[in-house]
Amino acid sequence: MDLGIADKTVLVTGGSRGVGRALVLALAGEGANVAFSYASNRAAADEVVDAVRTRYGTGVRAVALAADLSAAEQAEGLYDAARDALGPIDVLVNNAGIWLKGWATEISLADWQRTMAVNATAPFLLSRRLVRDLQAAGRPGKIINVTSQAAFFGSTTGHSHYAASKAALVAFTVSLAREVARDGITVNAVALGLVETDMLADALAADREYYEKRVPLGRLATPGDIAGIVTFLASFLSDYMTGATLDATGGMLMR
Repeated sequence: MDLGIADKTVLVTGGSRGVGRALVLALAGEGANVAFSYASNRAAADEVVDAVRTRYGTGVRAVALAADLSAAEQAEGLYDAARDALGPIDVLVNNAGIWLKGWATEISLADWQRTMAVNATAPFLLSRRLVRDLQAAGRPGKIINVTSQAAFFGSTTGHSHYAASKAALVAFTVSLAREVARDGITVNAVALGLVETDMLADALAADREYYEKRVPLGRLATPGDIAGIVTFLASFLSDYMTGATLDATGGMLMR
């Protein structure tokens, strides 16, 4: 099935590994041209670009762009660089996130601010830029925010700043969706649970059984599981959805 993604331009934050890497490959596999950010690992980013070229040839483009999303000016610069490289952006996937450890009484102000900057402020800045461009051109578009089950249940493992940032992203998703619905711009979120990525590697090494028992489906998600859901949201199949948060937690958010 043609999902209507071919020849679209997509910007994915945090695309060099884990879920982000899977997103880039899945969207490119549907024919999208994808710009993605990475924080510091140029080799990993280059590998993703090479993987797109090897799998899909020269018909689609992937561009890796370095950006420290804790810095507002770099988030703004990322948008400019992506647009300069591939042209007007149609779909934004705010995937990048950091998961710093610290009990609430121990979290430094710097860690709190950095978490909020990457997980909530950067999505706001990038979304604002895209909405302005889409409205000026009279074009439809899609924004997809990657949030977490922690936005709804909080953290039990010393990540209250992460949980707070992801809750902010959910509220922003709904609020922005209301503002831009009549412009043909949809804004949705995907709440992740436990995913087999580097972000969770240390926690899994310490007590994998604890985390697996928390998932009703009995296993952690793969990055590919998440990529399929985000691809759906980027496609025409989700055109009548906005302001929604999809549960991609293996049942952890069941009430």
